[in-house]
Amino acid sequence: MKSAAIFISMILTLTVVNGTDRKPLTPKREKLRKVPSPRAELDLKEVPFKMVYETYRGTEGRQNWELYLMNADGSNPINLTNTPDVDEMYPHVSPDGTKICFVTDEGVGRKKVRSVYYMKIDGTERVKVAGNARQPCWRFDSKKIAYLKGEYERYSDRPYATSDLIIYDLQTGQHTPHPNTSLHHIYAICWSPDGNWFVAAIQGGMEYSDAILAFEANGTKLFDLGWWGVKGCRPEFNLDGNKMVWGETDWNLCLGDIDLTGRTPRVTNIQDVVQCLRKSKVYHVDFSPDGRYITFSYGPFGGAQQVGGKAPGWNICVSDLTTGKWVEITSDGNHNKEPDWVPIRAGGL
Repeated sequence: MKSAAIFISMILTLTVVNGTDRKPLTPKREKLRKVPSPRAELDLKEVPFKMVYETYRGTEGRQNWELYLMNADGSNPINLTNTPDVDEMYPHVSPDGTKICFVTDEGVGRKKVRSVYYMKIDGTERVKVAGNARQPCWRFDSKKIAYLKGEYERYSDRPYATSDLIIYDLQTGQHTPHPNTSLHHIYAICWSPDGNWFVAAIQGGMEYSDAILAFEANGTKLFDLGWWGVKGCRPEFNLDGNKMVWGETDWNLCLGDIDLTGRTPRVTNIQDVVQCLRKSKVYHVDFSPDGRYITFSYGPFGGAQQVGGKAPGWNICVSDLTTGKWVEITSDGNHNKEPDWVPIRAGGL
């Protein structure tokens, strides 16, 4: 009877979590707008953090992907890469704010290769981590990078064309396979601040489809967060590791409280924090270092959200988590995607 009661309790919990009437973030929160607010309605000039993002634009007369750094209000954009013959994408800033890991596409046709690199935050001193690799993220001490090997030797732009998870040590240069060697078709990996867990999206692998998983960083246990009503892709932690954001559909972004201290991961208090009209998409959400804002990509529905996918008309947005207002901070529509906050105050750059 005890086990039955627990099961019924879990079902009731999931029914509430999966309900369509999600609670507002605060009692004073306005109903979520499905279009950006006018730019003047959200003052971001005093936000002390910068962000990086990928953008497809002209460099020395050629169109390619570059990595840009800008202020939280979109001002002072700086091209960090300036490489007309190489595409740089998927930037992730180290927790200490000194480096960026990213992927490159080099070559053309059958000779194209996706690789993982890291460099200093100012774009100098580029170091290659691995070839035929993708989807890197940082451990929260900034000393290691996790990345995924490509599923095939031949180039693929599918985000889930992945096989082994590898841990790279920046100091020693050593590459160590993750203990769970069955991991495949995962993508958008994110390392928890306590260093003990990963979360990732998965598509068509390990008997899961379009799910978000949590798995041990140093073991083989794996959990489907769908038990708690979490579905979709591209999860990200806040810096305290007690909240998570992700994209549930093409049209909404969610936030929930995550507890990684128990025997199994648990996600509660799931809420929509951004919604958009069906003619558009919202993707690539990330917490600001102080937890007050999120940034994300937004644009016409026909744009491709995957790494290297063209997305004309897409811009970077910022939302205030208290009011729910969100604004576009870029306006050129140059395939602007994958924003990532720099977790140190701008004066430290």
